[in-house]
Amino acid sequence: MKKSVPVSHATKPTPGFVGTPVESGSAFIDERIKQLGDWRGKMLAKVRAIIHAADPEIVEERKWVRATSPGTPVFSHGGIVCTGETYKDVVKMTFAKGAALQDPSGLFNSSLEGNVRRAIDIHEGDKVDEAALKDLIRAAVALNLNHPNESKTGTRRGPRTGKSKSKPKPRRTSPP
Repeated sequence: MKKSVPVSHATKPTPGFVGTPVESGSAFIDERIKQLGDWRGKMLAKVRAIIHAADPEIVEERKWVRATSPGTPVFSHGGIVCTGETYKDVVKMTFAKGAALQDPSGLFNSSLEGNVRRAIDIHEGDKVDEAALKDLIRAAVALNLNHPNESKTGTRRGPRTGKSKSKPKPRRTSPP
């Protein structure tokens, strides 16, 4: 009897995404920069270089691939540090745990109302404060390494504690 062997398949092309299927996160980001071919591609490449200068151990990933999206560039070290999304008028860096980070230079300018994430929207012509961005990236990595989301039991946000919000059902008693 023949033994089945796992087969690795190339990523299928996504509608609306120009380019060849890519295997790695780095290759995906390379292709994305090439595909954009305008100020957004240049800015994504610049932000990527700043991220790697801040932490050479950053891992590039491709996450959240859907039929309507080729996926999102993600930069990780001990967990997600930030994403590098591109839209029509903006390059957006979303920091997964941005609300927990100090931002003395005021780089965060988007998603300020949430309890977890914070983002930096970079528009065409904007100058990036490289030193402040490197500090923010290093702080995000330190937060990931010092406070990982490791929940042995409970939810993704940690173990369940406190009282349940739902009332317990009354016990059935058998008739006498």
